[in-house]
Amino acid sequence: MRKYFANVRGWLSFLGRQNQLALFPFPSALQGYEAEKGWRDLRAGINTALLALPQGMAYAYIAGLPIQYGIYGSALAAVVGPLFSGSRFIMMGPTNATSILLFTSFLAINISQTEKLALLPLLVFMVGSFLVVGAFFRVGNFIHYVSRTVVTGYITAAALYIVVNQMRKVLGTDFEIPEGTTFFGLMGLSLESAGEAHLPSVALALATAGAYVFMQKRFRALPNVALCMVLGSLLAWVMDWASGRSTTFADWRFGEVKMLSPIDPTSWTFSIPPLDAAWFSQLAGTALIIAFLCILEGYSIGKPLAAQSGERFDVNQEMFGLGMANIACAFFSGMQASGSLGRSKLNMASGAATPLASIICGVACGGMALALGPFTRFIPQPVLGVLVMATGLSIINRFQIHIAIKTTKSDAIVFATTFLAALFIKLEFGIILGAITSIMLFLNKAAVPELVEYTSDKTGQLTPLGVDGKRPDPEVSIVHVEGALFFGAAELFRDQMRRVVEDPNLKIVVLKMRNAHHLDATSVLALMELIQSMGQHNRHLLVSEARKEVIRIFKNSGLIEVIGRENIFADAAQNPTLSTAKALRRAKEILGGEEARVSIYADTGSKKK
Repeated sequence: MRKYFANVRGWLSFLGRQNQLALFPFPSALQGYEAEKGWRDLRAGINTALLALPQGMAYAYIAGLPIQYGIYGSALAAVVGPLFSGSRFIMMGPTNATSILLFTSFLAINISQTEKLALLPLLVFMVGSFLVVGAFFRVGNFIHYVSRTVVTGYITAAALYIVVNQMRKVLGTDFEIPEGTTFFGLMGLSLESAGEAHLPSVALALATAGAYVFMQKRFRALPNVALCMVLGSLLAWVMDWASGRSTTFADWRFGEVKMLSPIDPTSWTFSIPPLDAAWFSQLAGTALIIAFLCILEGYSIGKPLAAQSGERFDVNQEMFGLGMANIACAFFSGMQASGSLGRSKLNMASGAATPLASIICGVACGGMALALGPFTRFIPQPVLGVLVMATGLSIINRFQIHIAIKTTKSDAIVFATTFLAALFIKLEFGIILGAITSIMLFLNKAAVPELVEYTSDKTGQLTPLGVDGKRPDPEVSIVHVEGALFFGAAELFRDQMRRVVEDPNLKIVVLKMRNAHHLDATSVLALMELIQSMGQHNRHLLVSEARKEVIRIFKNSGLIEVIGRENIFADAAQNPTLSTAKALRRAKEILGGEEARVSIYADTGSKKK
């Protein structure tokens, strides 16, 4: 067994080196550690723990889980994550966005609460495994192609979902939600139940909301979620005591306000997730979407914080840390972990110097859970419900929504697609459709080469070709290739070039390829078809400023023989114009020494010629 684990460790180390991934970067993050950093980490860790504890309870409540799952997840992820990410920028734990996604995903498969709790470790383990595998294969590099607008649209929809879902808790009418219920269906059910509202529950919720708004305005630096939870619990006890002594409120039934269940510290134990193949296949889609959302959240949070500090941010290393944090949560009764924006900002604002601040936060959060867990039975559900609604509303960023809607039409389309699909269909479908729309719009922009023709005037200056588009005969045209010629752009480039070479006056095209990138099999085939088409009309293609990468692709594919080695001119970095000058001399040889006028095709990035 020891030999087996040694082989696995050796293989993982090799794979990590190949993919520039550190398996245990935490010790290197503590190099040069000193007392001043220790005090900063201690202060940041304690401050963040005071927020992480009530937030963990709230996020478990959002997901429809017992509150201890959120607290355990907050503590475990905060301790395990930085050991493998080596970063101080992302505080890991349950979040609003992933919690509501978990709730709607379990709602869609219509299982009982007992089955949900039994399957949760398997789902969290799958999320962690997807993240770890993705980190080793550097999947995080592809996240750059998914617009931030997708995250904005999803989080806005998730926030509205959270608010509507908590209305039943605030009203004291905890009705059953049918399978497949959408946002508007849930809103309808909540409004229908309003006539049966439990007045003491509503009174507690309103009082708590008022206290929270007041404290956020006057004492924003305090842990107001935790303080309002304590104040709401005290108010419930006072109102229950007063109703028993007063005939005025005797019929308000304060004693019927629903309370949270107490946390049993002995329930925090090690357990192996149930590895059931049938459930694995059914939960795989949900786990993959949650993992994808974790990457998006982590990147959106960590990248700006790292940029503000002038430090490097490795999204794949953060993925590895998130994956290991989720795997730890799967074995110790925690819910899924992602990157928390509120806790990450508080951690940095409190002066966190190293990843040790996160570990201190996790230890403090776990200690408070064990010490205060039995007292959660005094917290009324309406109090926690209204605080959950407040945290849900707090993640709606009006500034980012304004940017997403007003910046470009593409961003507005992505935001609207993500937001509306999440509300009208399903949350997970919204983020998938938004990501696909974002990538498609990006590819559409990247795959539309635009050409503008230039010619030389009598003084030798380059000027745009006249409106009539007439060229003197014979003619040599120079085509500047700008940007990527990957599969998405190759076909459009070939079609545009075919329209150019169909001009009866054109004899030779010189293709300048210094700025051509990402050639692939599709672009090579497109060039071959273009050359064959030109050959049928007695036209010639020359290539100038060909970089080493381009020449290598031409050799590997056999395109160099189709074009002719004598018609390809390598790029000369020390003399940028030499290669094209040689190509023009070759063009005159082909034309039999005839005088040739020269035109230029340049990519302007505009759709208007």
